Amino acid sequence: MLRRTIFAFFVVASATAAFVPADAQECDAAGTVGSGGSATAGGTSASTIGTAGTCRTDDGTTSSIGAGGSAATSEGKAKSQTKINDNPSQLQGRSKAQAMDKGTFSKSQTKTKVTDDGLQSRTKSMSHVPGEKPVKSKTKTLIPLPQQE
Repeated sequence: MLRRTIFAFFVVASATAAFVPADAQECDAAGTVGSGGSATAGGTSASTIGTAGTCRTDDGTTSSIGAGGSAATSEGKAKSQTKINDNPSQLQGRSKAQAMDKGTFSKSQTKTKVTDDGLQSRTKSMSHVPGEKPVKSKTKTLIPLPQQE
């Protein structure tokens, strides 16, 4: 117990000491994007969300991304998974959530990404009760960024 407390204190102290305010820069091109969705059926529910932002200046590009999801069920199984990938060509976040109770299920999936061309976020959600028509929803948002000169 003591070891965990000391470690937690060290992390907080390090993060506090490392914070140095920076002067604000004006963005030559900037954008934000986000989408989210949820589905529910019977005793199941699933929700996901994704958001991203970017700012391009003469010194380079700064981007951020966030994603998350949750699933719940009164009985049965629920799972959620979130991944963030960063490579030279894009920053991408993906979140999936699904809850199942016998044949009844709810699921949601959100994908968000930042590329040199712009920002994109899309969400698909669906719920289903056996013997009934599935309920589906989709949303997609694209924010193009002007090309650098």
